[in-house]
Amino acid sequence: MTLEWKLVVDCADPHAQAAFWAQALGYEVEDNSAIVGRLLAGGVVGEEAVTPDHTAFRTLRAVRHPDDPVDQDTGTGLGRRILFQAVPEPKAGKNRLHIDLHAGPERRDAEVDRLKALGATVLRVVQEPGSHHVTMADPEGNEFDVQ
Repeated sequence: MTLEWKLVVDCADPHAQAAFWAQALGYEVEDNSAIVGRLLAGGVVGEEAVTPDHTAFRTLRAVRHPDDPVDQDTGTGLGRRILFQAVPEPKAGKNRLHIDLHAGPERRDAEVDRLKALGATVLRVVQEPGSHHVTMADPEGNEFDVQ
């Protein structure tokens, strides 16, 4: 039996993180205005809980693969998806889970440059037998590799 999944990333600013990762991966930022509108209309949440444009919650924002299906009732992606959620504490220490971006050796350097322009930083270049990749950090310091 297989399970549906999403990767959840704790962060300080879920909207900035979603914008960065959508551009980094070629994903789309989810538009959750359908569910936000229903919850506002029903009095379940107030204006303080949602973004001014009513497309998301203030403390959550997700990105999804553009080819994957979407639940039209909520705007939630039903496939490859990353959800960023605001937490009060800052990142501490190294990630226990990270994303590897597979650009290939011919595109790796160009991808690193593109990601730097989006706000990522290079932490180290790893060249060892069987592996050549660049470890980077997103704008909030979460590590990821470009291979």
